[in-house]
Amino acid sequence: MLQEESDLSLVIAQIVQKLKGSNLYAQLERQAWASLQRPEIKLESLKEDIKEFFKISGWEKKLQNAVYSELSVFPLPSHPAAPPEHLKEPLVYMRKAQGSWEKRILKSLNSMCTELSIPLARKRPVGEQKELLNKWNEMGTDEPDLSLFRPVYAPKDFLEVLINLRNPNYENGDSLSFRTHLGLIQVPLKVKDIPELKEFFVELGLTTGQLGIDDSTQVPPELFENEHVRIGQKVLAEQDSAAAQQYIRQGSPTALRAELWALILNISSQPEDILYYEQLKTNVIQHDLLVDSLIYKDVKLTASNDDYYFVFEDYLYQVLLCFSRDTSVLGHFAYNSASPPKSYIRGKLGLEEYAVFYPPNGVIPFHGFSMYVAPLCFLYHEPSKLYQIFREMYVRFFFRLHSISSHPSGIVSLCLLFETLLQTYLPQLFYHLREIGAQPLRISFKWMVRAFSGYLATDQLLLLWDRILGYNSLEILADCPKSIVP
Repeated sequence: MLQEESDLSLVIAQIVQKLKGSNLYAQLERQAWASLQRPEIKLESLKEDIKEFFKISGWEKKLQNAVYSELSVFPLPSHPAAPPEHLKEPLVYMRKAQGSWEKRILKSLNSMCTELSIPLARKRPVGEQKELLNKWNEMGTDEPDLSLFRPVYAPKDFLEVLINLRNPNYENGDSLSFRTHLGLIQVPLKVKDIPELKEFFVELGLTTGQLGIDDSTQVPPELFENEHVRIGQKVLAEQDSAAAQQYIRQGSPTALRAELWALILNISSQPEDILYYEQLKTNVIQHDLLVDSLIYKDVKLTASNDDYYFVFEDYLYQVLLCFSRDTSVLGHFAYNSASPPKSYIRGKLGLEEYAVFYPPNGVIPFHGFSMYVAPLCFLYHEPSKLYQIFREMYVRFFFRLHSISSHPSGIVSLCLLFETLLQTYLPQLFYHLREIGAQPLRISFKWMVRAFSGYLATDQLLLLWDRILGYNSLEILADCPKSIVP
């Protein structure tokens, strides 16, 4: 009991500390000072009167949403004496595997840099800056020669690393249940079984209405769809993040989805957010990074060839180029098993005072990375809002799909969950695929790494991502629906 209270106090203190550095804190402070001029604020009941003012004016709700948003991404409490790396990933062999994988990525990046004689970063000449600024909204028309550039890695390379992952303290013979696991992932992690999945995804049961199913033409809309839309409008009117997250578990109406997602992610496009995006854009205009070419190459190879997403090519360049410069993304490495790569000023290799993170956001794009952004272009047409939504989706969810960790939503756990469910509940299919040399995970891995972007029709994909946001979990990506429903 005392430990729980101590953990709660620690979480509260850390969230308060983080909120103190936010725009919301400054706004609340200004509103509190301004409220002192109001006649209903009395000195003898100052604290209660200001609380009541915040409640009536809607600022209390904004504060609640901010706290709820922080709780959604906050790492689980750990022992006070635990080192920082334990917060990133508690298992040593996972940390070592991630470290080795990062070295391979950096080696690939550096070798490309050396082969092509291209610097990691350079300042653009004034003429080039003007040219890029003029075509900022038409970058898709540019056809740079990218034939010599190659993706740093592809999902299949990452899968090979996960297949070879082993716990050095574990003997296969120690556990009958794990010895009978015939999939490619051979690490003993705890993943949910069917009863636990049914309990966790209770709203996905057959007795609960689902948008995308119960709004089909065979079902009269008055039985589900009309009421669901009415409730969604009420949730938006209340501006309650927690209610929106609960509501979206049954799917979001198309007309309400953009607002509901922004509410859940606590994105509100304040003037300072637009200014921040413009600053990132300025950084792109002024400096050319090697990863820019990787972004161009990835968009050309993936989204530009997709029937759904090719029209958003300009948006993808704008968002991803700005994302690569955003140092606020570095904050998610506090709970990410990965670490941001470092680069050193020429001639100062190994001297930490001359080290900088490269790219500035610490994320090296891989083949298919742009597909995390592409579906969002259907919902948001204002670049700064689109950017904020993507960034929040990435630091909450997508980073877990390309880093090695033991987290339940991490790609290792998702792969193990997929194989376990398939082997247990569809054994004939599982063994048939193995016998013909088509391991199920080799087929499905690229789907999960991209969160099914590019593999599902956009309307189906957005319904799937509704559930990711609703349950604050990526486990839905690995679940076999026929096995989950009660």
